[in-house]
Formats: sequence, C-alpha cells, structure tokens
Amino acid sequence: MIKQILGRFPKKPSKSGDKDPIGRSGPSAPNPPRGAERASGHTPIISSSGLSYGSGQQPGNGNNSRVNNGNSSAFELLPGFKDVPNAEKNNLFVKKLNLCCVTFDFSDPTKSMKEKEVKRQTLLELVDYVASANQKFSEIVMHETTRMVSVNLFRTLTTPPRENNISAYDLDEDEPVMDPAWLHLQIVYELFLRFIQSPETDAKLAKRYIDHSFVLRLLDLFDSEDPREREYLKMILHRVYGKFMVHRPVIRKAINNTFYQFIYETEKHNGIAELLEILGSIINGFALPLKEEHKLFLIRALIPLHKPKCIAMYHQQLSYCITQFVEKDCKLSDTVIRGLLKYWPITNSTKEVMFLGELEEILEATQPAEFQKCMVPLFRQIARCLNSSHFQVAERSLFLWNNDHIESLIKQNSKVILPIIFPALERNSNGHWNQAVQSLTLNVRKLFSDHDAGLYTECLRKYEEAKAKEKENKLKQEATWKRLEEIASSRATSGEAVLVHRTLPRQSSAV
Repeated sequence: MIKQILGRFPKKPSKSGDKDPIGRSGPSAPNPPRGAERASGHTPIISSSGLSYGSGQQPGNGNNSRVNNGNSSAFELLPGFKDVPNAEKNNLFVKKLNLCCVTFDFSDPTKSMKEKEVKRQTLLELVDYVASANQKFSEIVMHETTRMVSVNLFRTLTTPPRENNISAYDLDEDEPVMDPAWLHLQIVYELFLRFIQSPETDAKLAKRYIDHSFVLRLLDLFDSEDPREREYLKMILHRVYGKFMVHRPVIRKAINNTFYQFIYETEKHNGIAELLEILGSIINGFALPLKEEHKLFLIRALIPLHKPKCIAMYHQQLSYCITQFVEKDCKLSDTVIRGLLKYWPITNSTKEVMFLGELEEILEATQPAEFQKCMVPLFRQIARCLNSSHFQVAERSLFLWNNDHIESLIKQNSKVILPIIFPALERNSNGHWNQAVQSLTLNVRKLFSDHDAGLYTECLRKYEEAKAKEKENKLKQEATWKRLEEIASSRATSGEAVLVHRTLPRQSSAV
C-alpha cells in the first residue's frame, strides 16, 4: 500500500544516475535496467518468452499517454543532440523516445497541431541518431526503442465496411485506404527499420525485447489497408528473419497459419502478396536437400493458395514461390502440376490465363522423367483450354509451343500427347471464331506433322473415323426420334402408351 502511494509522486533523478551513463547495462541481467522502468512508466515483465507489458494488455492501448487539452502544454520540443555533450546523448535519446510514446488522434487534423509537429520533429531526430550511431546500443536503449515502437504501431486495425469483402479484391478502381496517422507512423517504421539493420544493434541482446510476441504482432499488422505500411512491414520482417535466427521457425509457422485462415475461413487478408514476397526470398535460401517441413508447406499452404477467387492480387508472388521450389527440387514438379490441375478454374477465364502462365514457368523447370508422370492429365486439361470460347485462354494455351523446352518435352512424348489434343486442334482449325487462334492452331498442327508425319496421319484417320461414327449415331438418333413422333401421333386419340423396344444409341465421346 505504501509503495502504491509513493509511486504517485514524481521521482527525482538520482545522483547515481548522473555518475553512471544510462547506456551501461549488465550483459545477463534478469530484469530490464532500472532506468527503463523509471523512463517508461510501465513495469516490464521478463518471462521465458521475453518482454511483455502488464497482464497481456496491448501496448498502445489502455495505459498509454494520449495528448488532450489538459496536458498538451507540457509537450515541448527537447534540445537537439548537437546541443548536448556526448556523455548526455544516450540520456537525451531515451527522453526523446519517451516523448514519442505519446499518441494523438488524427481523425481531426486541427487538433493538437503544435504537439503533433513537435513529435514529428523529434521522430526525425531519432531516425538521424540511429542512422549515425557509432557505438553499440545499450539495453535500456533497446528496451525504450521497442516500447516506443510498440506504443505507436501495435493498434487495432480498422477495416472500412464493404458490401462484399471478397469481391472487393477484384475491383481495380478501388483506391486503398490510407491511414491518417501515417505522418507519424512512417517515421516510426523508418526508425525501427534502421534500428534493426544497424550494425550497432546486438541481436543476442535485442532478442530479449524483439521477442516472439513482438514478431507475431508485427505479422498481425500485415492486414493493414494501407499499402505503404505493408511495404515497410515487408522490409522490416525480412531483416528480422535474417538477423534473428531464433525467430525463423516462428515466422514461418505464423505465415503458414495466416495462409490457412485465409484459404479455408475468410478469403480476406490485405497482406498475402507481401508475405509471399518475403517467402520468395526465404525459399531462395533453403538448403538442399529440402527439409520435409518445407515440402509440406508447399503442399498444404502454397498450392491451396490457388483456390481463392482473389488470387489475382498475389498470383505473381505465389508463382515465384512455386517456381523456386521446382527449381530447387525438380522432383516436385509432378506434385505441383497435379496441384494446379486440382484447383484449375472452370468458369473464370481470367484466372485460367494466369494458371497457364504459371504452368509455362513450371514446365520450363520440369525434367522429362517428371513430365511423363503428369503429361496425360495435364494435356487433357490443355485440350479443354485449346477449345475454350474465350480467345485469351485458347491463345495462351497455344503459346506453350513457343517455349523451346516445352516443345522439346512434347515432341519426346508426341505419341501420347498428340492423340489427346488432336481433336481439339482440328476443331479449332475448322471452327474457332477467333482468327488468331485458328492461325496459331495451324502452326501447332504443322509442328506435329513435320515432327512425325506417320503419327499425324494416323491421328487424322482416327479422328475422321470418329467423326463419321458420330455422324452415323446422330442420324440414328434422329430416325429414332422421328419414329417415336410418328407412333405417338398415330396413337394420340386412343391414349395407349407408346413402348420403345430399341435402346437409343449413345453419342460417341471419342471426339
């Protein structure tokens, strides 16, 4: 009780604080420096997982300082770093960090204008100080820096109401929502980015404050509507992944869980493209042979990302990640291609064109042995694309033959592939409405004819036989229906049932 009463009185700076620089700290102290507790106003708690603030409450909400009309007069600009001796700069740095822990309401641009400008100028000074640092950051500096970043960045993201959140991704004319507080947020992000990548930041010491909880909350911010914020988060997380090896499994697992929730529950997340961009760099650095954990991530998370309707928002980054896996381990190409076929769109022609483009990149990295495992179901799908009434789908599928590596794979297996796609080629050349598709089809036919004239002739003969049989069956069907109509007409007055003794011929599916 006495401690609570005494805690309400302002503390005077102790003389011992003047003698010992704030930058000094023990290398293995179990608790944060006492100066950190005095400067922050929060009581940090060190647990086995790292630093937290209070009983699970989010920094930036609840007990954080917020300027209002009653205390704004105390918010004044501190002296510049060049105006104080070198021995006092660390002390001044901490004071400026504490000053920047005050947050403002940016919904009203006219409120606290002077105080907002003071904080902005202070943040800019902090950025310059971190960028020009020439000695290792102390523990108290790391503590106060992460506290200030937490107070400013970790907040509840607000999403504007939309009638249909899923379809909203497909509207190119939708302008992104810009955070009105970006005037300060941008400088905080810049400060933290420079702090992370600074050679003066000791990773072993900093991981006490940039802990698992801190990293997970950074990942939560990727759902921000503001693309500028997501861009900064991408750069920061990439450097955190590179600098703090202890966080790497946590980051990969958290991204994995984000993808699961997006694919199977919400289909709504603003940062999928940025997360995939980070993963592209991570996958590029995977050691060979690939771990089973990484292969499972490909199968369970990356390939199912082809399912959502809004794939256009992140397909370029997804395709790069998938291709990286195939280039590292060519044996994965069969798994990837069959995964693409599983999620192949049926009625979405725009998505189908994207799939065909990705398929070309995958086939370019595919070896003949893996190609032979999946070529039958693959070219059944390509045959359907060749006959698509949407000219871009048909055209994009015909462009596959412009790739020398793919053309070589097809020629090596033409005895299997040509019978599958020959009927589609014939239908295109004889009846497709688009002239460009017809012209490209004739070029592909010529490639097959020049490569193996005997095979081409045999396929043409079987196609003509199938067409003749189909025509014969159609005539039989028409004759049967005509006979039924005649019998029905003759017995219409008697009300007698009409019995048909012959089975109607089924239409041939060979063509």
